[in-house]
Amino acid sequence: MAETSENNSRAEESEANVYPTIAQLQSLLDSRRTSSTHRVDEVWPSLFLGDLNTANNRYELWKLGITHVLNAAHGRRYSEGNSDFYGTSIIYHGVPASDVPEFDMSKYFYSASEFIHKALTTPGARLLVHCVVGISRSATLVLAYLMIHHHLSLVEAIRTVQENRWISPNKGFLRQLLYLDEELCQTRQNQTRLETNQHKEEGKK
Repeated sequence: MAETSENNSRAEESEANVYPTIAQLQSLLDSRRTSSTHRVDEVWPSLFLGDLNTANNRYELWKLGITHVLNAAHGRRYSEGNSDFYGTSIIYHGVPASDVPEFDMSKYFYSASEFIHKALTTPGARLLVHCVVGISRSATLVLAYLMIHHHLSLVEAIRTVQENRWISPNKGFLRQLLYLDEELCQTRQNQTRLETNQHKEEGKK
């Protein structure tokens, strides 16, 4: 009986470890493809995903009540955003990412997620995450945040953002997000095993 239970547990764990392919993720993204994208959309409470025009328009940011800006195209052409541009009214964080599959966006996943998390746990704060168009670089960082701080799978994170905005991270970013998905899932499984073993040890005492 114990062996059957253990086998079932392994089967469930094996099933949980089945991750989508890049092609499947691309199909999910394409299913919500649109010919037009809003300049800015609220994709999570107080978290706005938008484009460069929105980020460079201080009056529009004021109307939206934006208090924090995460620029995923920091230092790139036409991207005016920096601490000097926004002054003291907005807390700024820049990520100098290029929207090419070869760019390693993963090295910014945790630092960007921490900035987003701190912003959204600040009473009254409203955050804009942007790049140039607001569908690839910035979307990738928002997805990573939802996965790291809200324990969503990559597919769940994509579907959550898609409810309010069409996004299209490039294939390189999708691959990096998939690695993050696997890493986070493995960490959670290890934590569950550790807690289960601790409970068993406590039960023996």
